[in-house]
Amino acid sequence: MKKIRIGKAGPEVPAVAVGCMRLGELDDKAAESFVKSALDMGANFFEHADIYGGGSCESIFAKAIGMNPQVREKVILQSKCGIVPGKYYDFSKKHILEAVNGILQRLKTDYLDFLLLHRPDILVEPEEVAEAFSILHNSGKVRYFGVSNEKPSQIELLKKYVSQPLVANQLQLSILCSGMLSQGIHVNMADAASVERDGSVLDYCRLNDITIQCWSPFQYGFFEGVFLDNPKFPELNKKIDEIAKKYGVSNTTIAVAWLLRHPAHFQVIAGTMKTKRLADCIAAEQVDLTRAEWYEIYLAAGNTLP
Repeated sequence: MKKIRIGKAGPEVPAVAVGCMRLGELDDKAAESFVKSALDMGANFFEHADIYGGGSCESIFAKAIGMNPQVREKVILQSKCGIVPGKYYDFSKKHILEAVNGILQRLKTDYLDFLLLHRPDILVEPEEVAEAFSILHNSGKVRYFGVSNEKPSQIELLKKYVSQPLVANQLQLSILCSGMLSQGIHVNMADAASVERDGSVLDYCRLNDITIQCWSPFQYGFFEGVFLDNPKFPELNKKIDEIAKKYGVSNTTIAVAWLLRHPAHFQVIAGTMKTKRLADCIAAEQVDLTRAEWYEIYLAAGNTLP
């Protein structure tokens, strides 16, 4: 499998991670089958959050994989915390420490490889985050830290206080949700695509050795639907299907390959619970789109060049 390094300080991991947000949709037998199939394909990076299924997805995963010390050594576990669903975001020291303890209990493990803060807390006190991270790191409960959906200035505020490197930033990114890419193309233009909505977060992450983890790689809008095989996007699907035929792969594979082609070395979070679709995502690690093909897909999605 193709490997990428998470941040400058982090380990090498698969370029395609298994997102476990929908694991609760499967019964016990199906969950066990899916998780073991993922491992058989070499996909050993599993991505969680304490709010997925109200925490149940982590428990389901631990049962499905048959968590024990020997199994734990074979997998890479990431989870996120900081959201109190429907109420507020909470990056307080107390909440982070309690959340991680709950995550570890549900996953039946002594440590997380990665912990990400899940969406920005506008009331964040970075000193408290720093205290929580140091306690978690020094106790061996968390090895690496990152953020999710944060812009450069928010990350810089945390970095002023946090001792550990922030190695990942999980952001929505797909062919049809690619504003952070378009902004870099439309520099010095006065059109809508030139507007810096996220503080040039792509360039910032590359300059600071922060790996971007792409969530919802097949969505358009904010959970409005999947663009693949969607009649709303005939030109895009025609182009993807044309390139997929050339490489002898599925359209899913090409959509992931488009993200992996970027020299920032993104990690793609595949949220599917279907073994065949996960296999198609992983197959993208073996497809190296040409520069021309990458731009053809970009333009077929309705984007423009200045």
